[in-house]
Amino acid sequence: MTFTRRQAVKLGAAALGAARLPAIARAADGETETHGLSTFGELGETPDFRHFRYVNPDAPKGGTIVMQIRNTSGNQNFETFDSFNIYIFKGDGAAGVDALFDTLMAGSGDEPTTQYGLVARAVRVSADKLTYRFLLRPEARFHDGSRLTANDVAFSLNTLKTKGHPIYRAILAELAGAEAETDDVCKVTFTPNRSRDLHLIIAGMPIFSRAWYTKNDFEAATLEPPLGSGPYKVSRFEQGRYVEYERVKDYWGAKLPVNVGQNNFDRVRWEYYRERQIAFEDFKSGKINYHEEYTARFWATQYDFPAVREGRVIREELPGRAATPVQGWHFNLRRPQFRDARVREAIINCFDYEWTSKNIMYSAYTRLQSYFDNSDMKAEGKPGPAELALLEPFRARLPAEVFDIPWVPPVSDGSGSDRNLLRKADELLRAAGCKREGSQLRLPDGKPFTIEFLDTSTVMQPHTEPFVANLKKLGIDAQRRVVDTVQYKRRTDSFDFDMASSAMGGSMTPGVELLNIYGSKAAETPGSRNLSGVSHPAIDSLLDTIAKADNRETLNVACRALDRVLRAGRYMVPMWYSGKSRIAHWDVFSRPADGPKYGTGAPGTWWWDADKARKIGYSG
Repeated sequence: MTFTRRQAVKLGAAALGAARLPAIARAADGETETHGLSTFGELGETPDFRHFRYVNPDAPKGGTIVMQIRNTSGNQNFETFDSFNIYIFKGDGAAGVDALFDTLMAGSGDEPTTQYGLVARAVRVSADKLTYRFLLRPEARFHDGSRLTANDVAFSLNTLKTKGHPIYRAILAELAGAEAETDDVCKVTFTPNRSRDLHLIIAGMPIFSRAWYTKNDFEAATLEPPLGSGPYKVSRFEQGRYVEYERVKDYWGAKLPVNVGQNNFDRVRWEYYRERQIAFEDFKSGKINYHEEYTARFWATQYDFPAVREGRVIREELPGRAATPVQGWHFNLRRPQFRDARVREAIINCFDYEWTSKNIMYSAYTRLQSYFDNSDMKAEGKPGPAELALLEPFRARLPAEVFDIPWVPPVSDGSGSDRNLLRKADELLRAAGCKREGSQLRLPDGKPFTIEFLDTSTVMQPHTEPFVANLKKLGIDAQRRVVDTVQYKRRTDSFDFDMASSAMGGSMTPGVELLNIYGSKAAETPGSRNLSGVSHPAIDSLLDTIAKADNRETLNVACRALDRVLRAGRYMVPMWYSGKSRIAHWDVFSRPADGPKYGTGAPGTWWWDADKARKIGYSG
């Protein structure tokens, strides 16, 4: 399992100045043939490249990597699974399923906006960039030995567009259709208003077996492992407890340049836990051998155990070069108490980040200020002429601050209960029509002001409890509610919550995927990532500009303008971010000395080191 090759659409290079122009061929009918695709038309690898720079082409195969699920997408959740179909709305999808399926092309960790041939050896692009003909490798095979053809590719794309999870249906909306011209040529056509990165999205979609799904219902949540063509297949599993994949020994694409030096583990196992402490105890005992730590408090206090002191467990902080995620407590604007931006700002003022950072998080993080923090897309100062050109048509419908210095979260005195900020919060609430009756704050309609913070574990309790205490000082009946992940997913999918914490993955070259996070249509679509219910014509217009931007400067300008509007909306209580990845693992792995430019390369480019395992007596 590469863990990184399918991320090229979501991540983006901050600069492409070092890239070389692609080697291209002109077909007789005016099409351009190329071995790779990118956002702005530049490729860093030549057609004869042998492998990516950041891998060890001679990495040995073997061993087992065992992890706890730490990230989700589609219909997945952190604590359980009941389906091997992660591409539909129904069910709870298992971790690691994407390793079963190959894609037309695969991404590079050095060029996150570029993809190179996997199932497709090349692609021919029409002059108007509305038609892409993917030329398939005749050796591509499914795990049962049957040939993977253009019919399978067309079936997969058309099915995801019409029957896939709402996220897939949204990003494939501008796909006009896919058809097999021959067994090894799949023709894909786009609508005239196609988004900039749609070709990369198409190239990164999973390829299903059409024959297998003539006998099986694509829309069913099922524990029958599907037929795939990727580097791994399901080995064994126990519903809700673990799922293990085994490397396909005769994998047809093992020697392709995009795969050399990757997919190194014989077995990849994902363990599920409902209690964090139990998971950590299993890591300490060696049942889990790879662990990424997201909580600074635990990183500072929980790693003084014998295996660490003896050097059998290694702790590393790897530089995180990927885009900054957008993490915060999201207001659900579908709830009446949050529809006034003054109310939302008042609540933001009640969170004392400075106290939380010092007393709970060991000052290991930076406060999130922007939706594009730590990048050239972050809005700074007053908008320039190019930003104003995008914003002016909506001036009457936007707050005045959009056209001034962008809003940043308040800085407290670090006491945990800053009186000045609480006083400002009270003033904002009163200006919004809220009234205090004794110890209780009431909304303008007379109903009590209540807030339920929805979560799935107690990990955030130390951060949330002081926040809740400050809200109560203003007369707001604030409570925390911890539910299991199945209920959490059901409630957030249906937008049945007041406030919920979430981290949206960032992108260095954002595009059409933002429609699913901030678009008006997504605000009404169950299962979308638009938790806050953001819906504004200015935002929709800016999202369209971002999705179609054909150069970096146009993209940066549109993102800065969007950043101003989103920050002015006070749609969430901004949390924090870190520029490092905290990784702990048993000393049984090795990795290349120099990782990819964007991301850590962990654990996709790592391999099992049998000598190290013997040295520390590790048996798993």
